[in-house]
Amino acid sequence: MRLEQLFRGRGEPDRPPDPTMPLRFLIHLPNFVRLYWRLLHDKRVPLFPKALLVAAIAYAISPIDLLSDFSLPIIGVLDDVALLGLAIRYFIPLCPRNVVEEHVKLIDGGE
Repeated sequence: MRLEQLFRGRGEPDRPPDPTMPLRFLIHLPNFVRLYWRLLHDKRVPLFPKALLVAAIAYAISPIDLLSDFSLPIIGVLDDVALLGLAIRYFIPLCPRNVVEEHVKLIDGGE
């Protein structure tokens, strides 16, 4: 399955949830990393989505947390994971659709 097929059908309200989506995401994780990297370096992507993703990554690896990883071990890690997950989830929808589609086709083509 190509990366482009994962994006097909997004935003269709009548479509039932796909239970295989997490597995397909893991299989395509290297392609997603490449896509995110390319979009971060594309000048056509606005500053806000880039800043959102970079800030979430910086917060996740920063030793300074709102909820300490040491005093609240499970909750302290979960806030980092949740914030990073939200940023990763909303980065693509905040990018211009035509730019995302262009990069997906290039990645699927082997570039």
